[in-house]
Amino acid sequence: MKISAILNNIELEQFALPEFQRGYVWGRADVRNLFDSLYRRYPVGGFLVWTTQPDPQTVRGEPGQTGGAVKLLLDGQQRATSLFGVVHGRPPEFFQGNEKAFTDLYFNVETETFEFYGPVKMADDPLWVSVTDLFNSEFEQVVHRFEQGSRNFPLVTYIKRLNRLLEIRETDLHIEEIAGDDRTVDEVVEIFNRVNSGGTKLSSADLALARLCAHSPQVRNELRRLLGDWEKAQFSFRQEWLLRCATAVATNQASFDSLRDVSVSEFDAALKRAAQSIEFILNLFGDRLGIDHSRVLAGPYALAALIRMVSEQGGSVTDNQTQQRMLFWYMHCFMWGRYSASTETKLQRDLHALDSGGIDGLIRELEQWRGSLTVQPDDFDSSSIGARFYPLLYILTRVNASRGLFSGIQLSHALLGKHSKLHVHHIFPKKRLYDAGYSRSQVNALANFCFLTASENQEISAADPALYLAKAEAARPGVLASQWIPQDDALWQIDRYPDFLAARRALLADAANDLLTTLLAGTGVPAQQVDDRATSASGKPPLTFELQPADDEAEDEEIKDVLTLASELGIATPETHYEICDDETDEVLAVADIAWPQGIQPGRTQPVAFLIDADPHTEEQLGELGYRFFTTKTRLVWHLEELLGIDIDGDQIIGDVAENLPG
Repeated sequence: MKISAILNNIELEQFALPEFQRGYVWGRADVRNLFDSLYRRYPVGGFLVWTTQPDPQTVRGEPGQTGGAVKLLLDGQQRATSLFGVVHGRPPEFFQGNEKAFTDLYFNVETETFEFYGPVKMADDPLWVSVTDLFNSEFEQVVHRFEQGSRNFPLVTYIKRLNRLLEIRETDLHIEEIAGDDRTVDEVVEIFNRVNSGGTKLSSADLALARLCAHSPQVRNELRRLLGDWEKAQFSFRQEWLLRCATAVATNQASFDSLRDVSVSEFDAALKRAAQSIEFILNLFGDRLGIDHSRVLAGPYALAALIRMVSEQGGSVTDNQTQQRMLFWYMHCFMWGRYSASTETKLQRDLHALDSGGIDGLIRELEQWRGSLTVQPDDFDSSSIGARFYPLLYILTRVNASRGLFSGIQLSHALLGKHSKLHVHHIFPKKRLYDAGYSRSQVNALANFCFLTASENQEISAADPALYLAKAEAARPGVLASQWIPQDDALWQIDRYPDFLAARRALLADAANDLLTTLLAGTGVPAQQVDDRATSASGKPPLTFELQPADDEAEDEEIKDVLTLASELGIATPETHYEICDDETDEVLAVADIAWPQGIQPGRTQPVAFLIDADPHTEEQLGELGYRFFTTKTRLVWHLEELLGIDIDGDQIIGDVAENLPG
């Protein structure tokens, strides 16, 4: 079929995209190479389509108005979208992605090369012709732009080259059709994965969603709505995570394959029960543990088993002792990384333990897997806010009503005003430690963190700890103990910093064990009436929490810059403070400040990490694990420019990047 006919079919919406297909992931380099290959008449591959009569709402983009068969693009989405986007200057109806990838492609009639628009190079050069304009303007108008200018070849040569570019529309591309409505989604996805061997494979989650969306397009919309509601409450979850939770509720199985025999109506009901149970658990965690945002909701996959348990009890658990034992189990799951690898296997074991013994069965399974459940001081011997025990420090602060060092205000109470937001505070200020020669991992040791209000954090700044700690304790006796800060003033000296860390780790371990002991025994302070609290899924008021989440400033400023840039460029959203673990032992091998574990273009590029003040060990580990890593925003931006084939201007970059871009 000629490219012109393919584009016409897309225009008439007779080519559409199945719901299990992913969005547009090509970058500018891919688009440029496609048009260069077509111009030079190189092979560019064909299309695989499934010709069927689907429900109009099971595809992205409405079927054509003719009532005829619709061709669902299984392989060739990226090429079809790129061709349509460049030729028409707009994306097709089924588009999902970043249209900047195919916007402003230009062709140089002298060098016969394709590049994306750059004002410095192209603004005053008539030999650069917009490909989109060429396909949509009068040919004479395009020729007139350069016919009067200086040139190295006869005008007729340029005209022939423009005609050669226009004739791309007449190129024949092979289309392989899978015909028949009797094809199952499983069969089609299997064909897709075989044909698409060089691209991103469909996962079991994609396949499960495909089955559901083939019958009910509202499933994906409902998943997105729920995720959006929780996002507003400071909790960011993945669609795959929610699907996993709903699967556990619907089938009591961890594998998505178990959804094969679940009807759409059964899944809808399970999703509603899962959502109600999730909101109960989030409120329980907020009330009893002070967990009020995603950063401190570690190990979210552990929630699937609890969600199944709560769902079986009608969407809430009213027994206070059971509630506390649930919290005990969850805390141990995230502290020891139970769900950091082999998620499906671990969840299946926990669902089985839950089915046979309830919460006590879960705890027995945990003890068999872990052995000792006692927290040791060395468990706090880690650094960065990405550490597993960072959420535990936050929980201890909230549960034990730690007090602000100067205000004396209990940090579990509602705080108002823009300067009342919790901040991570370095007890020994970073500047003093760096000046004394301590390494980044020592400076950012977890035992050097505590939580204060923004105003207190600013007041302390880089003050000498020997002075400001003494002042705080004198003004408000007991305030240091409330933050587990050793009261031996000899340890407040810079040269005793390692001893200070060791002493504080011991205090934190004791506090953690005390909390866990009360939770296991069910003798802690009773939870407030969590089961009567807000759950939007059940028609009650929305989630509410006492404090705004902590602002982890410092290196987070650089992280926020990169996240902002990723959003503006429309690339995959990266993970922050990402743990890379051994699949067998769950051991944390490295922690990246920012990571794209599936690649910046998921499934098409290698894993990428961004490190702030990286240490040699982390760099070595990431290299062995196949990551390409960067230690400055400047170099990361250069990589993005090369990968995406674009110039990132200074307005898109924050901080040091704007000052260091080439040219």
